[in-house]
Amino acid sequence: MIRVLARLGCQAVCVSALLLGAPKVEAANLSGAYLAATQADMRDDYAQAADYYVQALMLDPDNLELIQSAVVMEVAKGDVEAASALAAKLEEAMPDNQIAVLVLIADALALEDFEEASELLENRSGEVNPLLLGLARGWIAVGQQDFAVARERFDEMGGNNALGAYGQYHKALALAFAGDFSSAETIMAGGSNGPLHVDRSALAAHAQILAQIGRENEAIALLDDVLSAGFPDAALTTLRDRLAAGEEVAFTEVRSAREGAAQAFQTLANALASSESERLALIHSRLAAHISPSLVEADLLTADILEAEGQYELAEQALDQIPAESAWYVSAQIRRANVVRLAGDADGGIEILAQLTQSHPDNVETHSSLGDALRNADRFEEAAGAYSDALALIDAPQPPHWVLFYSRGISNERAGDWEAAEADFLAALRLEPDQPLVLNYLGYSMVEKKENLDEALAMIEKAVEARPDDGYITDSLGWVLYRLGRVEEAVPHMLRAVELTPDDPVINDHLGDVLWLVGREREAEFQWRRALSFGPAPDLDMERIRRKLDIGLDRVLAEEEDAQQDG
Repeated sequence: MIRVLARLGCQAVCVSALLLGAPKVEAANLSGAYLAATQADMRDDYAQAADYYVQALMLDPDNLELIQSAVVMEVAKGDVEAASALAAKLEEAMPDNQIAVLVLIADALALEDFEEASELLENRSGEVNPLLLGLARGWIAVGQQDFAVARERFDEMGGNNALGAYGQYHKALALAFAGDFSSAETIMAGGSNGPLHVDRSALAAHAQILAQIGRENEAIALLDDVLSAGFPDAALTTLRDRLAAGEEVAFTEVRSAREGAAQAFQTLANALASSESERLALIHSRLAAHISPSLVEADLLTADILEAEGQYELAEQALDQIPAESAWYVSAQIRRANVVRLAGDADGGIEILAQLTQSHPDNVETHSSLGDALRNADRFEEAAGAYSDALALIDAPQPPHWVLFYSRGISNERAGDWEAAEADFLAALRLEPDQPLVLNYLGYSMVEKKENLDEALAMIEKAVEARPDDGYITDSLGWVLYRLGRVEEAVPHMLRAVELTPDDPVINDHLGDVLWLVGREREAEFQWRRALSFGPAPDLDMERIRRKLDIGLDRVLAEEEDAQQDG
């Protein structure tokens, strides 16, 4: 399956053409629909591609290549029901077609028709990935109430360490589902090889299993260890907090054989997503969600892939599937707002976050995310207010909260309140001393205001030492040297900044100024023209650059000095 589907993942249409020959172009409108479909396919525009393939099939309904491509696109866009009808026709004509078999197996599992799923799987085992084959066979046996056979099938997955580990993990899930938590924990503990934590879901499953046998403290310790390492996970955090509060925690990772089978598809989706087979991963995560619509991890992975491919509308739809009662709801809505912003609707993203702060007023992340969105939209005064709302919820700020003070400081500085901004930057440094981003922003701001230049230089030098490959920080170092009149020293730093960040208009403009003052006037003009070609930008005065190109930096500086004296 992986071999053919991988090629489908690159170009479903091109692969089909190789397998079946080019489609029959019998009419201009068929040709147009086919060409439009292939173009949409290459852009990963699954919804449009599916529509055009369906149009082509209306004109050429028996074209197997078109059917196969339509199946892939329908699954990718999330309409597995439409894909199933096409897959049935495709499988009838091509019994060994991998994508058709995969969709039909998933559809049977979604209906809990384990007999049909078993028949398809056993008759087409050569068309199914070995990992999915073993896991699905085990869960089908669970669905058929034959736990002894299910154990055997999971145990048979010992062809290599990876297969064996996943097989044993799913065996533990099946045992826990059956109520044998002690045996499940023995497997999850992993013996001399360590815990069987094959993915983040395994961590949640292990903690829930420990809670069922009265070992809640061990479950809390397990989750604390993971979370303290900086592993961000809303569901694990919620689970940990519930255990610490003494709440009764049930085993919910798998509540039916159907959910177990969905986990099997999701396991393969996760593996494929980390191996640069995004379209394959998308197909499997879509099928996992079809089998078990409550599998939030499937929707999250689907959204990840679609967002990376620029399919923002479909990504938003996937995130919108996550219910309000889910531990993932807040983070999913924050991501949804960002996807809406990326799609070009900044106000729409802000509105989603504003509503989220109303429905979850005690959540720091909702207010800070609203602040980020407002700051990105240049609504700096409102952004500072949102960050203040977030900080008001924190009794005793801890080192990780430096970013809130830093973000509010940027907003206050951009809103024109330097006194408040400086206080925020200093507060951030008290929480996280020598933080390079804070040192750079504070130092650069001092440079622009022509205040405390020696102190600003020391700050920026420390920031560069911490992040020598950051073009913006390196630019700040060159710029403060320029402001101090040490222009010759500024040149190598400005050249390095442009090398690190060649397309930034402000950095190119700064390099032009420095080059002009050391007598490299032709190079300076070249950099100013580059800056204009990359602009506009918030901190770029394009009219000033044009003026420098007209009369030179010397005269521009003289004019500015005269204007300042007159003012």
